[in-house]
Amino acid sequence: MRTASCGGQVLNLDTLVRLGREAQTPGPAAAPGTTRKLSVPDGMTAPMGCDAVAVPAEFGPLVIPRLPRVGCVYADEAHWWWLVPSDSDYALDWPEPAQYTAGALVTDAPRLIHRPDSTLPYTPPIPLYLALCRLTGTTPSWSRPVSA
Repeated sequence: MRTASCGGQVLNLDTLVRLGREAQTPGPAAAPGTTRKLSVPDGMTAPMGCDAVAVPAEFGPLVIPRLPRVGCVYADEAHWWWLVPSDSDYALDWPEPAQYTAGALVTDAPRLIHRPDSTLPYTPPIPLYLALCRLTGTTPSWSRPVSA
């Protein structure tokens, strides 16, 4: 980071957005039904931070074969969650019924059902987005007509 002439640090917009999201992220939750952050498995690092994309459980098995690479995937009876790099929602309208969660926050206690053979937990967000658009019959946001 550059240092301002008055001695303070200059923060870019990405940093400010990330700091704002982190300020809204609660710590680990103890009681069931409270918000908690999905954890990155031991031995893995998340240098870009983590967000999550959730879909109803019936979509999970349909999405996996459509992805060129799969990162950490968590599941319970109702949902499957994919870890993606922070801010993967930038300029994307994730199709319904997918839910994008900044900070990878969940209210349940899902279990890890897929761990990649790497040190990074991420599923690439664009292939995930396109797979979900295909499954839901949604046109990707960049392909939609622009109205004046």
